[in-house]
Amino acid sequence: MSIFLGVDTGGTYTDAVILDDETDTVLGKAKALTTRRDLSIGIGGAVDAALATAKIDPENISLVSLSTTLATNALVEGQGGRVALVFIGFDDGDLERGGLAEALGGDPVIRINGGHSHAGQESAPLDLDGLEQALRGQAVVAYAVASRFATRNPGHEIAARDLIRQVTARPVTCSHELSANLNGPKRALTAVLNARLVGMIDRLVTACESHVKKRGITAPLMVVRGDGALIAAAMVRERPIETILSGPAASIVGARWLTGATDALVSDIGGTTTDIALLKDGLPEIDPLGARVGAYRTMVEAVAMRTTGLGGDSEAHLITEGLTGGFFLGPRRLIPVSLLAVDHGQMVHDALDRALSNDKPGELDGRFVVPMGFEPAGLTARETALLARVDRPMPLAAALTSRLEVAAMDRLVARGLVMLSGVTPSDASHVLGGLTDWDRTASDKALSLMARRRNGKGERVAANAIALAQQIVDQLTEQTATCLLEAAFGEDPTFAGSEEKIMARHPLLRAGLNQHRGIVELSARICVPIVGLGASAPFYYGAVGTRLGAQMILPEHAGVANAIGAVVGQVSQRATGVVSAAGEGQFIAHLAYGPEVFGTREAAMDVMEAALTAEATARAHVAGADDLRITSSRDIRGAAVEGRSMFLEATISVTASGRPRIAHALPEKPSIELGDAAYGRAKAVP
Repeated sequence: MSIFLGVDTGGTYTDAVILDDETDTVLGKAKALTTRRDLSIGIGGAVDAALATAKIDPENISLVSLSTTLATNALVEGQGGRVALVFIGFDDGDLERGGLAEALGGDPVIRINGGHSHAGQESAPLDLDGLEQALRGQAVVAYAVASRFATRNPGHEIAARDLIRQVTARPVTCSHELSANLNGPKRALTAVLNARLVGMIDRLVTACESHVKKRGITAPLMVVRGDGALIAAAMVRERPIETILSGPAASIVGARWLTGATDALVSDIGGTTTDIALLKDGLPEIDPLGARVGAYRTMVEAVAMRTTGLGGDSEAHLITEGLTGGFFLGPRRLIPVSLLAVDHGQMVHDALDRALSNDKPGELDGRFVVPMGFEPAGLTARETALLARVDRPMPLAAALTSRLEVAAMDRLVARGLVMLSGVTPSDASHVLGGLTDWDRTASDKALSLMARRRNGKGERVAANAIALAQQIVDQLTEQTATCLLEAAFGEDPTFAGSEEKIMARHPLLRAGLNQHRGIVELSARICVPIVGLGASAPFYYGAVGTRLGAQMILPEHAGVANAIGAVVGQVSQRATGVVSAAGEGQFIAHLAYGPEVFGTREAAMDVMEAALTAEATARAHVAGADDLRITSSRDIRGAAVEGRSMFLEATISVTASGRPRIAHALPEKPSIELGDAAYGRAKAVP
C-alpha cells in the first residue's frame, strides 16, 4: 500500500489529505487555519487531524507533497521583503521595461558596469569594486542579480553573486538560474520577485519539514511547481518563484482526479484569489509567455492560469463616489472580523460596541490591525514608530495618530509586517448563515456599522446587516462571473486577439446572459462545465452557475482539491539552451560555463543537447524522481538570403520526468556536480 500525504497552505486555511495511491481513495482530510506567524501550527493542526481521521500510522506515509498559494497571494497583494537589484550593464530605459520599476516599488537598484553581447562576449569589465562599495549599509532581506545577456554568458552574474554572499551573507537570486530566455528586464523582474519570496517559502518548507519529522514521517517532501509538476523541497528553497501558481496548478490536477472531466473551466476560490484555467482533453495548457500573476508577467513556466485578487477574505470596498455608490471586492486580503474575534473577541466586540453607540459612523470603524511579528528591514522613522505602536491586535483608529500615517500603514501591510482586518465576503456569509466557522455576532456588528455609511444621496448604503451581506455576496457572484467570462473569451479560438475584458463586460453579452426578450432576442451562456473548487465554493458557486447558464460541478472533496493535486502529479525538469551562428562556419553553443565555438551546427547542437540531458536528468533526480523518461526537441530558426538557407539560431529543450521516488531520507543536497547555478546547469565537456 502506498499512502501519500498532501498539504496545501493557503492564505486562510491549510488543508491536509491522506490518499491511498493504489486504490485512489481519500482516507482522511482536515482543515486548520493558516498561522502566518508560525506556519507549523496550522500545518500541524491539519496534518494531525487528517492522520487521526484516516487512522494511519505516520510511519506508513511514503510521500509528502506540499502546494501553496502564499507566493501567489504575496505577488497579487504586492507584498514581500525589501530586496536590492544588482543591474549589470543595463541603462535607465531597461529599468522601465516589463514592469520592473513598478515591481521594485522603491527598493534599491545597484547599477554597475559589465554585461555581455548577444554572442556571449564581454561588453565591459565587471565593476566588482563598485559593487562591494554599494553593498555597504543596504538594509534588505535578499538580492537579485541580472546581467545583460546573462543567458548567453552567466559569468558576471555568478561573480556578483559570490561577492554578495561573501559580503552580506544574504540570499542571492541570479536571473540566468530562472530562465534561459532573452529579455533582460523581464528576467530581472523574475529574479526580483524570486528574491522577495525566498524568506516566505523557506519558512513554509521548514515548517512542513519540522512537523512531519516530529510525527515520525521520514518520507521525502515534494513541492508543487506552477506547471503542476513536483520538485524536491531542497530545490524550491533556492527557486521559490517556481511556486507561484503552485496552489492553482495543484487544483487543476486535483479537479481532473476528482471529476474525470476532460473539458471544463476550473475555478478555485480561496481566501485571497480566484484562479481559473481551462482543462482541455484532460490537460491544462502551459502559458507560453510565462506565468502572469496580478500585474506581473514572469518568465516562470506555469499553467495558463488567470489569477484575480478575489476571494472569500477580499476587502469589501465601499464606493462613496456618485449618487448610488456600491461595492467592489479585492485585491487585498483582510482578516475577516469574524475570524479575528475568535482569538481576540473582547477587544473586537468592545471596539464594535463603542462604534455602534455613536450616531455617526467613523471611516475606520470596524477595522483593525494585527502585527505579524516578522523582523523589519529598511523602514523609515515614521514606519518604525508606527510598527512599534502596533504591539498587539488593536482597532486601526487607535494605531494611527494622524492621516499622514495612513500611507505608512499601507507600506507596513505591503511588507507583510502587519495585516488589516475588516469586512469581507466571509463575514457576509456568516451573517447570511452560509458559513458558521467563526464569530457570527462580530460579523453582524461589523456589517451593521458599514450599513450606516452614506452614499452620494445621503442615504444609508443598506437597511441592515443582512441586506448589506446580500449586496456583498451578489458582488462576489458578479465579479466571479466576469472573471469566468474573460477566461472563456480568452480561450475561445473564435475570439482570439479580441480584448476579453471588453467582451466580458459588453452590454450585448450582459443582455444575452439576462435572456433579453424585446425587439431583439438575445441569449448567451458558457457551454462547458465549470468545476468549482474551494471550501466556500458550495456556498457561492451555485449562483455563479445560474448567472452564466452553465453546468456547475462541485465535487465531494472540492475543499481540499489542492492538497489532493499535490500528491497525484509527476516530477518534471526541463533544461533549455541556445545555439547561435557567429559567422561562416562558426556555431556557438551557449553552455552554462560559457560559450563554446564549433565548426558545424550539428556538433554544437549535439553538445548542447548532451549538456541539457545531463542537466535535466541531474535535476530530476535531485527533485526526487525515479524511472525517468527523457524527451527532447529542437526549434531551428533560419532565413533565406539570396536563395540560400541560412541558420540563425536553435533552441534546444530536454525534459526528464517520472513519478516521485517513494523512499525515505531524500538527500538534502545533490550528490553530483550541478554547476554554478543553484541546483542549476550540469557541466558537459565537449
